[in-house]
Amino acid sequence: MSYPGYPNTAGGYPPQPGAYPPQAGAYPPQPGVYPPQAGGFQQQPGGYPPQQGGYPPQQGGYPPQQGGYPPQQGGYPPQPGGYPPQQGGYPPQPGGYPQAPPPGSWGGGPSGGYPSIGLGNVSNPGYPGMPGGTMPQPQGYPGQPMPGYPRAPSPNPPMPGFGGAPAPMPAYPKVPSPNPSMPAYGGGAMPVAPPIKKGFRGTIKDFPGADPLRDVEVLRKAMKGFGTDEQAIIDLLGSRSNKQRVPLLRAYKTSYGKDLVKDLHSELSGDFRKLVLATLKTPAEFDAYELYSAIKGAGTDEACLIEILSSRSNSEIKEINRIYKQEYKKSLEDSISGDTSGHFRRLLISLAQGSRDERESVDISLAKQDAQALYAAGENKLGTDESKFNAILCARSKSHLRAVFLEYQRMCGRDIEKSIGREMSGDLESGMLAVVKCIKNTPAYFAERLYKAMKGAGTKDRTLIRIMVSRSEVDMLDIRQEYVKNYGKSLYTHISGDTSGDYKKLLLKFCGGSD
Repeated sequence: MSYPGYPNTAGGYPPQPGAYPPQAGAYPPQPGVYPPQAGGFQQQPGGYPPQQGGYPPQQGGYPPQQGGYPPQQGGYPPQPGGYPPQQGGYPPQPGGYPQAPPPGSWGGGPSGGYPSIGLGNVSNPGYPGMPGGTMPQPQGYPGQPMPGYPRAPSPNPPMPGFGGAPAPMPAYPKVPSPNPSMPAYGGGAMPVAPPIKKGFRGTIKDFPGADPLRDVEVLRKAMKGFGTDEQAIIDLLGSRSNKQRVPLLRAYKTSYGKDLVKDLHSELSGDFRKLVLATLKTPAEFDAYELYSAIKGAGTDEACLIEILSSRSNSEIKEINRIYKQEYKKSLEDSISGDTSGHFRRLLISLAQGSRDERESVDISLAKQDAQALYAAGENKLGTDESKFNAILCARSKSHLRAVFLEYQRMCGRDIEKSIGREMSGDLESGMLAVVKCIKNTPAYFAERLYKAMKGAGTKDRTLIRIMVSRSEVDMLDIRQEYVKNYGKSLYTHISGDTSGDYKKLLLKFCGGSD
């Protein structure tokens, strides 16, 4: 077997019994080459040609030769004292693979030998699915690519301090270390676990195989001639996701040269028409439209402003700002400034920046400081420092604020909502409370908004439509759970009893079912 990068001796060096550390008759036979004498490897006549850096290894292990004898990056960590390994090292068996280290040493897992990378019974990543303990015995030396496994990692990654192991394994760029605390993998603190996503919690999903051209044909047929087939419109729009509904506008114009919104507007009426048209806007277009409607005209729907701005993410708020400016030729901030005043205006403008911290990590000491600052700004002083509440509630991350609210409760024995109720009044009170409720539990906040929209005489249809459409692909299942838990009857039942006709049918499609 020859090694590229070395003089090709006749027949190579067949492993001698005993291999390294060299016994009598081991290779190379020249005095002074293997094992190293004190002070390193003196070059003897007939020895290995010197490599750049030679033995003993320089920092970073052996210099890589393409396919050569010194291991490539990720190869064998040199033990102190150079080659032959000290007692407890890995002497190769005649002609084979180095045996596994004794259990307890680095990499020492089950006593059955490979595969083991120092992780107990985890099999070597290079041989997925193989039973632990056995693996092919390729010719070659640790650290070189294994024959037949082109990108397999070396079974023995270098330890820091012996050539510095990169944290991810060489064959797996971007794969996190399986055990970050192990020094062999570049040690360090365990990263903060990302929030657990519960999966899709909406009620409206993509309809498989939906075709916009076929869909607009159905809509056209429903509106053509005498009368309108509302049921066909309900069945179609109630079973398509937002990204399948919005392209219908262009497909309709392409197919029939007419405006779908205008046709629907002339064929339908009342709340059913409002609901149908709301389904044909993108989420940001719908939010921008609702904000504009809440501000213009006599009186302002402050609750709508707060609901949208306190529940949307930074990226959603930035997109709403962009579309608002594009559609209404005025910035959202200017519209808010012109229509509100005082601390409530400051609260809305803060939220409209879309610059809330969105990190998931929580610093408990900072949470305690913020809880103390809120207490000092409200309960603990004559009058209230509203700007301190504004700064903390609008800038801090939601996970951090949940910790702040807990600390606040612990500190002064009163819920933050109760304190806001005692310290503030009017729009500012309802605005701050909405922000707190939305941060504590967004689905419960929307369940309360829906309940208030339907209870008592009359229904706030605008709120009902906005929440049912905008949350149907976000968290409607969670809102339904909170509704039953808090109000003793299902959202489905309440909508059924409070609305009627085609309007009710389409709302129930967005609700998705009874609980």
